[in-house]
Amino acid sequence: MSEIEAKIEALVPAWLYLPDISEKWGLVVTEVRNMVKKGDLIAVRRGPNKSLQVPAAFIDETGPVKHLIGTLTVLRDSGFSDDEILVWMFTEDPSLPGTPMQALWENRATEVKRRAQAMAW
Repeated sequence: MSEIEAKIEALVPAWLYLPDISEKWGLVVTEVRNMVKKGDLIAVRRGPNKSLQVPAAFIDETGPVKHLIGTLTVLRDSGFSDDEILVWMFTEDPSLPGTPMQALWENRATEVKRRAQAMAW
């Protein structure tokens, strides 16, 4: 396991398999897979079977957490890899306070996107 993979494992508290997400949202699994391919979700190969899993915090009852897709786009446009995005999203930021992921759940997306854009400079 690489250093960044170990950091992600330590930071992300829970994961969901793609079939579980598709069942929750009432979609076929290929639609969830397509969301990963498009970049609307980040999935990591984990566990003994190296199956694709998405951080549970990215998922709400009807789709990706509000403003997640836009935040992922800003971070990718700033040159962040998916692994770097996961580390950033789940790392405590005293200026928020909390993690960027917590801030999205609390409808504080403007603050999160502002920090993401500032990191690009």
